[in-house]
Order: sequence, then structure tokens, then C-alpha cells
Amino acid sequence: MNTRENFGSRFTAIMAMAGSAIGLGNIWRFPYVVGQNGGAAFIIVYLLSALFLCIPIFLSESMIGRRTQCSTFGAMDKLVPGSSWKWMGLLTVFTPLIIFSYYSVVGGWSIEYLVKSLSFSFTTPELRAAAASTASEAVVRESLSTMFGGFITSTWMPLVFFTLFIAFNAVVVIGGVKSGIEKFTKVTTPVLFVLILLIMFYSLSLPGSAAGVKYLVKPDFSKLTSSAILSAMGQAFFSLSLGVGCILTYASYIKKEENLLTTGIYTVIFDLVFAMIAGFAIMPAVFAAGIEPGAGPGLIFETLPFIFAKMGVNMPWLSDVVAILFFVTILFAALTSSISMLETGVAYMVDHKKMSRVKATLIIVAGCWTLGLFCSLSYGPLANVHILGNTIFDFCDKMTSNFLMTFGSILFTAFVGWKMSKAEVKDEFTNGGEKKFNLAIFNVVYFMIKYVAPVVITIIFVSNLVL
Repeated sequence: MNTRENFGSRFTAIMAMAGSAIGLGNIWRFPYVVGQNGGAAFIIVYLLSALFLCIPIFLSESMIGRRTQCSTFGAMDKLVPGSSWKWMGLLTVFTPLIIFSYYSVVGGWSIEYLVKSLSFSFTTPELRAAAASTASEAVVRESLSTMFGGFITSTWMPLVFFTLFIAFNAVVVIGGVKSGIEKFTKVTTPVLFVLILLIMFYSLSLPGSAAGVKYLVKPDFSKLTSSAILSAMGQAFFSLSLGVGCILTYASYIKKEENLLTTGIYTVIFDLVFAMIAGFAIMPAVFAAGIEPGAGPGLIFETLPFIFAKMGVNMPWLSDVVAILFFVTILFAALTSSISMLETGVAYMVDHKKMSRVKATLIIVAGCWTLGLFCSLSYGPLANVHILGNTIFDFCDKMTSNFLMTFGSILFTAFVGWKMSKAEVKDEFTNGGEKKFNLAIFNVVYFMIKYVAPVVITIIFVSNLVL
């Protein structure tokens, strides 16, 4: 087997990890679940969950990956040879590939909407004229909703953009760790922050945006129900792509001398900061346009184009620029996350099937494209096909985000806390005792991994089953 590639530096490792974490979960999902669950009170639980729940899960995956220098299937088998744990590890090879399949459908939508923004489809003279009158706002909303619905329910155009999205992922992953993933993420991850900051400054400058800021910073604990708390916890590790093997796979490319605690903290902080900036980029504009903050999953592709149309009445050129920047941001965020999902499957094929990276990528992409094809068509020709009462797309989404991700997180923390020896965990976490701060806090971190994280995640998992 060839010598395993490593990320070139701590910076590139963190950018790759952060890029994996920062995705549509931050821009698409975070603002609307905040809107549906009461604003700032939800954010407080989300922040606490990310710091005290997600870091232990992140460290569990990281320690397994770097210690073994293997993908999930091989990692389990290497640490506990001959046990059934390797088959549990195989589960976390398939989970990210299922996510990648339907996630790429949404990635294709982002390409389509970037094309629409480049052609100024949200600020046509007809839409601007209608948006200028409060009485005609319903016409604008209906027009944009019809635009989105007409696109996703059609057969061929969503498939074209979905295929383009997957193809770009394949090109980056075929390039390898250094020449593909590292080169792409070390550029796009910083650019993502710049783009979302520019959008935030524009959003905050809009008349009426102060109400959106207040919504995000003033807690209303009366709206913090048990369901909202569970949702905040689930959003925290959904956002960080935990429990699916992506972090484990990327950690297997981290050099032995790097500090996993530092990498984990920076990754979580970058993800949290980006999610908060995304909230301040979207919610003030939502309030400025007089839109319900809990607008739901259509926030990006229906609600925000309405905002661009409304803001384009007085400054169409500026609204067009912001729309383009926004959908570029959406596309980059989708790509940095999806690449890590694809790499998890490719790493398995390269490590354990001894395939070339090109062959492994093409095989994995073919399988994911096939599943994604059905997910895409589930909005159109296959809309009447249901699995347990859900469309194919919704079934894949709910199965992975509600069950497989949480189960994977239980798996990783239980493996580190109960199957690996404490000496092995300590050695990996402290770099053989060289990292003195890590050594000082090891018992606390180990307690969180062994007892706290598995219990909390199990509660989330069971709640998803019964609610």
C-alpha cells in the first residue's frame, strides 16, 4: 500500500475539517430552525451543545482516525482485530454516501440558483414593479415559489445540475489529499467567511434589520421547549458532520505531531462563528422584508429571492451583486462538506479494496449518482413513491440525520470510552504525554467521552424514534 498522504500543515488540516463542518447545515438549516424554535434561547443551547457535546464526539473520531491512519472500517478492525466492531465501522462508510447522494441534489439546486442570480432573474422589471407595491407582494412570492417548484419538479434540469455538482466533487477527490482536497479547502474555506461577512454587512444595513438582530440576541426562554432543546442538540452535531466518519477520515490524514484538541476546538469555533454570521446575514434581512422567521426549508430558494426582489426596487444592481455572492457562498459551502462525505467512501475503497483513487471515486460516484437520481425525481415523476410515508428524498434525509448520524456518534464515543484502553486514548490525546495542557484535562475529557456524550446522544436518538 502506498504511504498515506497527510495534510501539509495545521492550517490546512483545520481548513479541511472546518470546510467539512461548514455546509448547508449552517446556511440553510441553522437560520430556519432558529426561526422555528424561538431565536436566541435556542442559540444558547446550540452553543453549549457544540462545546460540551460535539467536542467529545469530534475528539473520539479524531483519535480513532489519526491513531490508525485508516478509514472507518479498517480503523475499528486495526484497534480491535477480529471483532464485530469493523462491521459497525462499515455503517459509517455508507451513511455519508447516502447523505452525499441527496445532499448533491440540493447542491445542484444551488448551481441553478447561482445561474438565475447571474441572469438577474430575481430583479426583473416585472418583479421589481410588483415588489414596489405592498399590495402586490403576494404576486412576487407566488412567482418565486412557482419558479422554485417548477424547477425541482421538472425531470431533466435538476438532474443536469445535480450531475455537475457530483462531477466537481469527483474531480477534487481524484486529485488526492494534497493536490485535491487540501488545495480546494484552504482557498474556499477562508473565502466562505469573507463572502458571508459581506452578506451580513449588507443585511445589517437594511431598514428594519434591527428586529432581526434583537431576535437573535434576546433570549425568550418561554419558547425553549424540550423539543427545541433536542433540536438544538441535534443541529449542533448535524452541523459539524459528526457520527458519519468524515472527521475520522480527515483525522487519518493529520500528522502525528499535531494537537488534536487544538484542531477540534478551532474546527468547532469556526463552525459556530460561521453559523452565527449566517444567522446575522439572513435573519435581519428576513425581518427587514417582513417575512416570518420560521419560514422553513424554503428559506434559501424561495424566501431569500423574494428579499432580493424587494430590496432590488431601489438598488437593483446592489441586490443583484448580493444575490450572486449569496449563491456562490451556498455553492462553496455545499462543496466543502460534500467533498468530505465522498472522500469517506473513496478512502475505504482505496485502503481496503486496494483500488486506485480514480477507480474508487468513479465507482462510488456511480452508486451515489444512482441513489441521487431517485432523490431528485422524488420531487417530480416519483413524487407519489413513498417509503414509510416519506418521499425518497425525505426518507434518506430523516433516516440519516435523525438516526444514522446519532447512532454513529454513539458508536464512536462508546468505542473510545469502552473498547479502546484508557492508556491508548491518553497516549493519542496527549501525543504521548507531550501536550501538557491535554494531559492536565485528560480525565475530564475522558469522562465526557465515556459517560456524558453517549448518554446525551442516546437520549436524542430515542427521542427521534418516539417523537
